Amino acid sequence: MKLLFDEHFSYRSVKLLSQDFPGCHHINFFNLENASDEKIWYFAAREGYTIVTKDDDFHQRALTLGGPPKIIWINTPNMRRAETEQFFRSKREQIIDFENRKESLLVLSG
Repeated sequence: MKLLFDEHFSYRSVKLLSQDFPGCHHINFFNLENASDEKIWYFAAREGYTIVTKDDDFHQRALTLGGPPKIIWINTPNMRRAETEQFFRSKREQIIDFENRKESLLVLSG
């Protein structure tokens, strides 16, 4: 499962989540921390990543363009790092199911 977390997520959280979601990376890992949404979008599509974001721009792009890449849009109030990690782990089965479907957008609310 190749998940690419954007700047809305802590690099440390992504590192810890990699135990439960092997193959996940933060955009910083690829030196994309200052990249445009478009550049991140095309990088993820080319490299087979699903973008994990809280950014409504990616959500809108997925609705307009479809995939690839797939988008997991986290629609929650701001949470502390540990809460974000727990939330994401609690959605593991839903995320795995999404990765195996053709849909290009998964909205996770909490």
